[in-house]
Amino acid sequence: MSKNKMSLTKRVLIGMGLGILVGFLIRSLLADVVFVQDYIVNGIFYVGGKVFIATLKMLVVPLIFVSLVCGTSSLKDLSTLGRLGGKTLAFYIVTTAIAITLAILMANIFEPGVGVDLAQATSYSTKDAPSLGDVIINMFPTNPISSMAEGNTLQIIVFSILFGIAISVSGPEGERIASLFYDFNKVIMKLVVMLMNIAPYGVFFLMAKLFSEIGLEAIFNLINYFLVLSATLLLHAFVTYSIFFKTFTGLNPITFFKKMETSITFAFSTASSNATIPVTLETATKRLGVNNKVASFTIPLGATINMDGTAIMHGVATVFIAQAFNIHLSLSDYGAVILTATLASVGTAGVPGVGLIMLAMVLNQVGLPVEGIAMILGVDRLLDMIRTAVNITGDSVVTCIVAKSEGEMDIDVFNDPNAGAIDESVQLGETKQ
Repeated sequence: MSKNKMSLTKRVLIGMGLGILVGFLIRSLLADVVFVQDYIVNGIFYVGGKVFIATLKMLVVPLIFVSLVCGTSSLKDLSTLGRLGGKTLAFYIVTTAIAITLAILMANIFEPGVGVDLAQATSYSTKDAPSLGDVIINMFPTNPISSMAEGNTLQIIVFSILFGIAISVSGPEGERIASLFYDFNKVIMKLVVMLMNIAPYGVFFLMAKLFSEIGLEAIFNLINYFLVLSATLLLHAFVTYSIFFKTFTGLNPITFFKKMETSITFAFSTASSNATIPVTLETATKRLGVNNKVASFTIPLGATINMDGTAIMHGVATVFIAQAFNIHLSLSDYGAVILTATLASVGTAGVPGVGLIMLAMVLNQVGLPVEGIAMILGVDRLLDMIRTAVNITGDSVVTCIVAKSEGEMDIDVFNDPNAGAIDESVQLGETKQ
């Protein structure tokens, strides 16, 4: 590979920037041109973006299954798995609670909903959240093949862990199966590298399609809400996570964020934690130096239940809607919001439309009108991109913390700026000289 070859992150950022520019130009100058709308925006851009997302999601199920089986089967002491699970879940819950508390504080300081008239808000309805008992029952698959076909992440995680444990206690037969999975895992990671090469084009299509449809007037109408939520997300990502990372690992947060550039860019452009799992897992193991036995467990679990970005949206949106409807919330109401949103982030994991279900739960808990959700949906797609980037950053921070505490993190790899760069692997159509 040429040493002058542009890094993947730079190419993705260029694709993103060009996509945003093209999208704005189309919306400003060509919005009424039927050919452009039918064949370019809803044709090339739509198809190209969907294909890109589909290729990422295509990797998720085999990657979670194979990687988690490899990680679990390598654990000789099964008590290690209990420690991993306990630490991971604890950190995810704590960071989520901090996120929503920070959101409530920021929203009360800057008051984004004061002066906003939501009296004419259109009606909004969402599905009921499942009970805690149903969530626990639904974690265990009756048909693991069906779970994989449906992409039910929690069920895949449970089956993979049980299958990996069975391999680890099966003696020579288990060792042969484990060896096959290790080889399978290497092949899948090569597939990840191959598909990353289409990323700049996929990101261009996604951004061009999105920004040809989103008008600045939607943001201007909710500018205070947009700015407060964006600022809170960035504050949590760069301050809260940096403090956690430095405190519990002793490592440099700046190095961490530099190594996370590609994953964060992918999360922002796709607005999907699940679609970003292949890139996040590759980054954690090859760039951050986390052993696969830890990363294969914490990353997929985090993509499912760790929703700091979503929790921040719930906090700001709750206060915004209360202020817009001139409804006073007491300290006990805020406490209920923090508790409900934190537990709901785990309790509704894997449910379609989970973010809005959780927000409706929170609003109902403190007696706020669910109709207020309709008002903020206009800018939610753009904010969702930022939330997803925050979510996967939190997944990786917790992954590093847990790995460091277990002695499963290679510090030399973490400190090496060139270690495991995705674009330094074998490229499509190229061979190493």
